[in-house]
Amino acid sequence: MPSRNGGRAASPASSPDKIVGADGEASPEFVEPVDRNSVDVGDLSSLPPGSCARLIKGLGLTSEEYSKWLRRCLQASGKGFAIGAGLKGGLALFSILVRLRSRVSKGASARKTGAMTNAEAVVIAAKETLRYGMFLGTFAGTFVSVDELIAAIWGKKRTAGWRALFAGAMAGTSMLLTGLETQHTSLAIYILMRTAVLASRCGIKSKSFGILCKPLTWSHGDIFLMCLSSSQILSAYILNQGSLPPSYKAFLNKHGGKAAVVIQGIKEIATSIPFTDLDGIKKHCNFKGAYLKLDPNMKVPCSIIHGNQSCIGHVICFLCQAYGRALPVYLPVYLIPALIVHRQGLAKRPYSILAKSLMGIARSSLFLSVYCASAWAWTCLLFRTFRRCNVPLLAVGTFLCGLALAIEKKSRRIEISLYCLARAVESLFTCVADAGFLPQASRLKRADVAVFSFATAIIMHCYARERDVFRSKYLNVLDWVFGIPSFSSEEEEEHPDFSKPH
Repeated sequence: MPSRNGGRAASPASSPDKIVGADGEASPEFVEPVDRNSVDVGDLSSLPPGSCARLIKGLGLTSEEYSKWLRRCLQASGKGFAIGAGLKGGLALFSILVRLRSRVSKGASARKTGAMTNAEAVVIAAKETLRYGMFLGTFAGTFVSVDELIAAIWGKKRTAGWRALFAGAMAGTSMLLTGLETQHTSLAIYILMRTAVLASRCGIKSKSFGILCKPLTWSHGDIFLMCLSSSQILSAYILNQGSLPPSYKAFLNKHGGKAAVVIQGIKEIATSIPFTDLDGIKKHCNFKGAYLKLDPNMKVPCSIIHGNQSCIGHVICFLCQAYGRALPVYLPVYLIPALIVHRQGLAKRPYSILAKSLMGIARSSLFLSVYCASAWAWTCLLFRTFRRCNVPLLAVGTFLCGLALAIEKKSRRIEISLYCLARAVESLFTCVADAGFLPQASRLKRADVAVFSFATAIIMHCYARERDVFRSKYLNVLDWVFGIPSFSSEEEEEHPDFSKPH
């Protein structure tokens, strides 16, 4: 009886080893070779939507290529999660240890009513660690997935000029995983500042824009940026703390070393407002051992800043105390990246890497303590010199304290100045909006995600096309996470166009 195919060879799917003719006998001489690397899934319409087989067939991928794609996506997601959770978890763990130590030293009776318990702090830290791990893991996985998908559809060589740009923009939306209602304006602006640095380096290399970008090569530009940022941040700390993020305000309250009632008193003198809590200032001075008779019409706030101490004595004493407060800040900043960036070198030369980390901790702690102490030193000097306290003198005094950045290592100066510049820009725009000059600003919802996506698009484009503008340590980390293949023409393979039948 004739076969349903009318005497033609049957589909390889029905008999992969032999071909059956019309008489029902096998014809081994007509066996067609089977590609072991390809996946034969038949007609696309017969496959369920969203299946892996349909994706493989539609993109013209072999099983080996698909496995390589999937492996790269999973590895990037896992490494991104490890970095996000490791950095956030390390900082959270250190803050919890500091919290436990302070609770033990102060005693259980010192806990304020309604204050967060240690168990609640641990739960919040765990949630934040998981959230930031998911954020960076999703960012890395999304970038790699989109990058590979575009390359599979239109080919690597054809899309090399814009593929990483688009994939970086898509990956930037993963910031929403840190909280749908949580604004990350400072982070977005910081990444945008990093983007500006990379763009300026690309401009310096360019023949067309090299002359315009030449001023950006000024060796002390990072210190100047730090001075500008310090003027805005520390002036806002005295005059308008509401313009600063709560976490950063808490950081300044701790390292500023002054009680809230003292800060309020300085603000009232600088803005020529009568004291609202002079009794509170007196009680604070008495508690510190400075029994003073405060003048309600005082023009210079030195007496409420450092009591019976001289300006020089106060700066020296404050510097010693500030150094002790700064050390716990930089322990995780140096030790955690050492485990990630120098993970291979730790096995070969652990003592040299540890020694460098300890030297970095000591140096950075000195910078932060001198920075905070010089802020009070410069303002006291100006107030004493001009015998008055006002906003312009406060801005100048806080500007000069940015010179303390010269203590830091050159490679870290730009990082710190850009971080502070991001905080300063956010504070400045908040102050301008509070003054009523930006009435539309309150209507912008999640503008931080848009800014972050724009910035990551440019950064990832530079990573793929202008790799020499990155510092080697950052490039090593990015290569470890994303593993972008080289773009040399010898190694590139064009995939079939998605629009063509397969």
